[in-house]
Amino acid sequence: MRRLAALALRRLAQSLPVLLIILVGLFLLLQLAPGDTVDALMAQMGGGSAEDAARLREQYGLDVGVAAQLGRYLLRLASFDLGQSAIYGKPVASVIAERLAVTALFMSCALAFAFAAGLVLGVLAARRVNGWPDTLISTLGLVFYAIPSFWLGLMLIVLFSVKLAWLPPGGFESIGAGLTGLARVLDIAEHLVLPVLSLALIFLAIYLRLMRASMLEVMSLDFVRTARAKGLSESRVLWRHVLRNALLPMVTFVGLQFSTMLGGSVVVESVFSLPGLGRLAFESVVQRDLNTLLGIVLVSALLVILVNFLVDLLYARLDPRIGA
Repeated sequence: MRRLAALALRRLAQSLPVLLIILVGLFLLLQLAPGDTVDALMAQMGGGSAEDAARLREQYGLDVGVAAQLGRYLLRLASFDLGQSAIYGKPVASVIAERLAVTALFMSCALAFAFAAGLVLGVLAARRVNGWPDTLISTLGLVFYAIPSFWLGLMLIVLFSVKLAWLPPGGFESIGAGLTGLARVLDIAEHLVLPVLSLALIFLAIYLRLMRASMLEVMSLDFVRTARAKGLSESRVLWRHVLRNALLPMVTFVGLQFSTMLGGSVVVESVFSLPGLGRLAFESVVQRDLNTLLGIVLVSALLVILVNFLVDLLYARLDPRIGA
């Protein structure tokens, strides 16, 4: 417990400067983009007078310099206030809370599917190395990795929604159906099948290649040959000795790839009209809603840090020497 507590404190100490650098860097980069929140609002309204624009800039705190705006934002953030959303006219925290559950469920399903399927396919490829199963699995992995997620999503919609009419083309659940309980769970699961496949197949290809290479490396080590020399069955050697050690790179890679997957969800959520953080981030960029975009980045960074911390705990569980 002391070791895990020390690990948690180290991660917390490392995360605070990282969050500050990310927020300040993004704030300054967004200042280089043409236009601001008021320009986007005036364009939606079809124009307006200079007096209206000045009044709106004062309302949104855009009538001062960049340094003053940044200082105001950091002071609000210190009191756990993410500001107001210009798009929805309510606190950013409420807007993000409404979308966070959708993204969390979507990301969890995609990550779990990619990891589990990549693990199984990687083991199969390593057990039949240079055989036809290995060739087939490696070729499929290369194909999945080479296909862009947005194009794959569109093709899945054309095939399974338009041609076969098996699955819904988008959305998180059936609007107006009034479903509850298990019926609603199944309806949401049906809507998530295509988005999860679109996002997970790329990372599945990465995981299966990593698992294959890790399995082949561990199977060539001395302790595996010793276990076989003792007369242990091949399945026992695989599950008790090889797999536990081969999982270590996979577990590490989950934390490293989570941020990449979170970034990829922006495109997939837009393609399938999922009301998650990715689509909200896209809308915030288009509308120049700085407060909402910074809040999304903050929450996303916190999620990445949390996932990496959990990965570290799992890694320490698999290999007690880590974190000692």
